[in-house]
Amino acid sequence: MTYRSFDEINDALKSGSTSCVQLVNEYLGNIGASKDFNIFLEVFEDEAKQRAAEIDEKIKSGKSGRLAGMVIALKDNICYKGHHVSSSSKILQGFESLFSATVTERLLAEDAIIIGRTNCDEFAMGSSNENSAFGPVKNPLDPTKVPGGSSGGSAAAVAANCCLVSLGSDTGGSIRQPASFTGLVGYKPTYGMISRHGLLAYSSSFDQIGPFAHNVADAALVTDVMKGGDEYDSTCVRDDHGAVYPIKENSKKKIAVLRDCVEAEGMDPEIKAHIIASIEKFEAAGYEISWVDFPYLDYLVPIYYVITTAEASSNLARYDGVHFGYRSPNATDLESTYKLSRTEGFGPEVQRRIMLGTFVLSSGFYDAYFGKAQKARRFITDKTNEILQEADAILLPTSPHTAFEIGQEYADPTVMYLEDIFTVQANIGGHPAISLPTGKHSNGLPFGIQLIGKKFEDNEVFNMSNDLMKVLE
Repeated sequence: MTYRSFDEINDALKSGSTSCVQLVNEYLGNIGASKDFNIFLEVFEDEAKQRAAEIDEKIKSGKSGRLAGMVIALKDNICYKGHHVSSSSKILQGFESLFSATVTERLLAEDAIIIGRTNCDEFAMGSSNENSAFGPVKNPLDPTKVPGGSSGGSAAAVAANCCLVSLGSDTGGSIRQPASFTGLVGYKPTYGMISRHGLLAYSSSFDQIGPFAHNVADAALVTDVMKGGDEYDSTCVRDDHGAVYPIKENSKKKIAVLRDCVEAEGMDPEIKAHIIASIEKFEAAGYEISWVDFPYLDYLVPIYYVITTAEASSNLARYDGVHFGYRSPNATDLESTYKLSRTEGFGPEVQRRIMLGTFVLSSGFYDAYFGKAQKARRFITDKTNEILQEADAILLPTSPHTAFEIGQEYADPTVMYLEDIFTVQANIGGHPAISLPTGKHSNGLPFGIQLIGKKFEDNEVFNMSNDLMKVLE
C-alpha cells in the first residue's frame, strides 16, 4: 500500500494491518524499483530493518516517540554519526561523520527511521540536481526532466514513495523549487528556527534545513520535532516561539500578492492563470487579497549570489586535501596538494562560486560588492517586513515554469541562477516560506504556489497553508 500521510500510517499501525518492519520493507522495495532515478547515494537497509523491529517493540509497550513509523531520508549534506556524508562531492570521498546533526538526533529521539542519504547538487549549489559528482537525479514523474535542486534527491525520494518524508536544505529555494517540480509540500523555516549544527555549510547566513512531505500536517510535525534552540548553533534561537503542530484553525485572512512576480516576463501562462484563479477562490472563501508592487525582483538574485558565494569561499576553504576527504595522488608538495586536490575534488559549479566569492571579498572589491550587497539585503528585508505589517502572508509563484529537461544546454551558466528568482526573497530576509502543490500543467507536470510568512510565525504559515489547500480541494 502507498501511504500519503503519517495519520494513515498511524492508523495502520494501531489496527495491526502493518508494522514498522513491513513499512521499511515496502519502502526498500520502492527504492529498488527506483534505482534508475539515481535518488539515493546510500541506503541503510540492514540498519533500517533492525531499527524498525526495535520501534515495533516500543509501540507494543506503549513507549514509542512522536515519529514512530515515519521513514525519513536525509539529504547528503546532513550528518549522521557513523555514516558517510559527502555533499555529493568527490572532495569528501570516503568521509564518515563523527557526530550527528542536531536535526538527526531529534528525529531519532522521536523514533523516526532513517532509510538512506539522497543525491543533491554538489554542496547544495544548483537548481537542477545535475551538479552532483554522482550524476543527475531524474524526476520520478518524468525521467526526462530534472527534479529541481539542490535538494532534488530528497524531493524525488518522497515523490517516488521511497520514504514518507525527507529532509533537504534551502539556501535560495533548494527545498521549495524541487517541491514545486515534484508535486510536494516543501518548507523552509524561519532562519534560526532549526539548528544548522551538522549541516555541511554552503552559505551560513542563508542555509536552513526543512522537510518535504505529501501534506502540510506532516511537514509541520517534522518541523515541530526539529525546531528549538541548540547550544551548538549560536544563530538558532533559544525561545522556540511555541508549537507549529498540531495544525490549528486559521484565523489570519490577509494575503498580499506580489504583482511583479505573478505578472513577470517569462511566467508560464498556465501557471499565471492558475494563480489568478486560485486567488479568486481564496477571496470567495473570505480572504482579503491585496495586490502589492515589489519592483525589486532584478536585485534579488545578484544580492544572493554576491553574499552566498562569499560565504561559500570561506566555508569551503577547509576542504583542502590535508584535513580530510580527497587528496590528489598527483600532489608532490604542500602547494600542489592544495591546488590539485581542490581542482580535482570540486566540480565546475562549485569552483565557479568559490572563485566569484573570493573575488567579491578581495581587497579593493569588498566594499563595491560584498558591502553593497549586505546593505541591499537589509533594504529587501525591510521592504518585505513592510508588506507583512499589512498582511499575514505574501503569495507568489514558486517557479515561473514546470520541471525542465535534463541536460538542457545554456551558453551562459548564470542563466540557471535565475531559477531562484521567486524563492530567494525569503532567504534574503530569513522569513519562513512554503511551496504548496496546487496545480497540474497541461504537460502533465505539477507546480506550486508559494507563501512567505512573518519571521517566527511558522505556525501561522502552516495554519494558513492547510486552510488554503482545503479551499482548493
